[in-house]
Amino acid sequence: MPLKSNGKKPVRHAVHVDSAAKQDLLLRLRRVEGQVRGVQNMVEEERYCPEVLTQMSAIRESLRSVERILMRNHLEHCATEALRSGDDKKAQRTYQELTELFYKHAR
Repeated sequence: MPLKSNGKKPVRHAVHVDSAAKQDLLLRLRRVEGQVRGVQNMVEEERYCPEVLTQMSAIRESLRSVERILMRNHLEHCATEALRSGDDKKAQRTYQELTELFYKHAR
């Protein structure tokens, strides 16, 4: 993964992000942002708790759909590039990273 400095510490960037996938991600994230604002309004208005909780569940599912797209992109591009590089240390780091990602996001 390419590294760039943001003046503090190096920032890692994706090997490749398909432009259609990026646009889909941004659209989904904007929708999540709107959903969160909606829940903020519901709390301010002291709406019925089950209604707020239902919206919170919808937000979590929306974020999970973003995670799936990002995971697929990572597997298709970043992880594939690392595993095909011929660099055993890079491959081992990628296996470790993927293992941690799967355990962290498989809930």
